[in-house]
Amino acid sequence: MKAIAYQHALPIAEPNSLVDITLPAPVATGHDLLVEVRAISVNPVDAKVRANVSPEPGEWKVLGWDVAGVVQAVGPDVTLFKPGDRVWYAGDISRPGANAELHLVDERIVGHMPKSLSFAQAAALPLTTITAWELLFDRLQIVPGKRPTHETLLITGAAGGVGSILTQLASRLTAVKVIGTASRAETKEWVASLGAHHVLDHSQSLADQIRQAGLRPVTHIASLTQTDQHYADLAELIAPQGKLSLIDDPAVPIDVMKLKRKSVSLHWEFMFTRSLFQTSDMLAQHRLLTEVAALIDAGVIRSTLGQHFGNINAGNLKRAHALLESGKARGKIVLEGF
Repeated sequence: MKAIAYQHALPIAEPNSLVDITLPAPVATGHDLLVEVRAISVNPVDAKVRANVSPEPGEWKVLGWDVAGVVQAVGPDVTLFKPGDRVWYAGDISRPGANAELHLVDERIVGHMPKSLSFAQAAALPLTTITAWELLFDRLQIVPGKRPTHETLLITGAAGGVGSILTQLASRLTAVKVIGTASRAETKEWVASLGAHHVLDHSQSLADQIRQAGLRPVTHIASLTQTDQHYADLAELIAPQGKLSLIDDPAVPIDVMKLKRKSVSLHWEFMFTRSLFQTSDMLAQHRLLTEVAALIDAGVIRSTLGQHFGNINAGNLKRAHALLESGKARGKIVLEGF
């Protein structure tokens, strides 16, 4: 099968940072589905792994953790899917990725693809959807439903992949007031179009902008990018007994003592935790992908596809990684077909 992989962790500008190769086709066993990959999208985790993690000498490392495709075969223990089913999922970071024609994935972290979306539109969503859903409902423990509430959610980096779906989930499914941040005119417009009630500029002081806008104290914060740069502001503006969740890797340690006097709780969200540790609730990701598919088909949530980079090959993946690393991507970058 065709695949895109690498043997040494390299900057994306290097010729061998990602290359086109041929690998043996995998075989489904146990709870695995063998999926024919139709479309993928690229996430910051792809670039982080590529730049920092080398495979064993002589081995190839395949990235890719966002897939829309068709089930080709199933393992003997599979009960949720059958060959021919259209599926979407984010996979498992401890296993080979999906930048290949065929991919193995545990059925318990897979959902039936939304009927109303193309493969490219669907591939834009799984990893960021799982991250946003778990962050919003499992970590920050915001209650779904439209019962009036005093709660306010601040989303820093709201125009990115996770922010684009989190803004929709929070504004459509809950009663919290959503404040998103972005720094350019086009990204601010994008965040507003996704349902944010207010959009702030994260290149300026967030605490000052919250005060100047007369907004009520922020009870929940989803810090999606550059947490170390915004942390002093976040610690200042969060309400007593608030909840702060983050998904990025701060370049310098953050001082958790700044949260003590307010009894603020700090939460990490890493959507690979369930598959990485084979937790007893792995099936939760199958269920939430199924629920979000229904919301999409009902017109409540829309795809966050930002740019289509063409076929799945090394050249196009390099362009996608370079754009992600520039910090200027809006929505998700998708590639489709071999």
